[in-house]
Amino acid sequence: MTNMTFPGTHPKFSPGTFTPAPRTNTVPAVLTALTRLETTLLLRNGEQLLLTMLLPITFLVGLTMLPIGDFLTPRVDTVLPVILAVAIMSTGFTGQAIAVGFDRRYGALKRLGANAIPKWAMLTGKSAAVLIVVSVQSIILGTIGAALGWRPSVNEALTLAAVIALGTATFAALGLLLGGSLPAEIVLVLANVLWFVQLGFCGISTVSKGQPSALQTVVGLTPSGALASALRFANEGTMHLANFTVLTAWAVAAIWLARKTFKFS
Repeated sequence: MTNMTFPGTHPKFSPGTFTPAPRTNTVPAVLTALTRLETTLLLRNGEQLLLTMLLPITFLVGLTMLPIGDFLTPRVDTVLPVILAVAIMSTGFTGQAIAVGFDRRYGALKRLGANAIPKWAMLTGKSAAVLIVVSVQSIILGTIGAALGWRPSVNEALTLAAVIALGTATFAALGLLLGGSLPAEIVLVLANVLWFVQLGFCGISTVSKGQPSALQTVVGLTPSGALASALRFANEGTMHLANFTVLTAWAVAAIWLARKTFKFS
């Protein structure tokens, strides 16, 4: 008679080797997996790469090399901070909002939600992915800026890094708030319209000469205006407290609202 073996009792394996052991994964493992997934999706999206990589590079080279506008010499010192702001807004807000909106529409987020992934973990993973992509953008833009004559000190570089991190968190939260609460078609329109509005605020904040003080004050209270101004001061080695405070307030409010309103479907 043939000897019979049962799962987990094969003579070559110790008892219990193939016994199912379902358990909740650790928080770091969940966040790492979600961040890796979201980063891969961001980098695979050709349309978003055009918005987040090619346009900022084109603006940086064009505005630095061409005699457009009345900028101080070297021009790259004035141009680079506002281009960094545009890159952060493009990746953190516009690209993020549109991607989340259509992921909800096509049921991708609903399927992830069926895996019992907490809402906070989903938001954290998406924000971390944006931070990684923005970091890569900043390195690329900084390298191109250096080739065009940008020479930051160590203090200026560290201050810029701090503002970039805060600005990324702010606009990632705003993107999640928009994309996670409205229908995809509305998100698509609003995200693009608001991108152009924010671009205008960045320009006003950067070119302050001849602008009414009241307009400067209002623009400084917007996230894009505060970010562009904070980056401009950071490029001079100064952490502007008012801009930093405005960005922090927007980040806290957006994160709180995103957690309240974010929907998987």
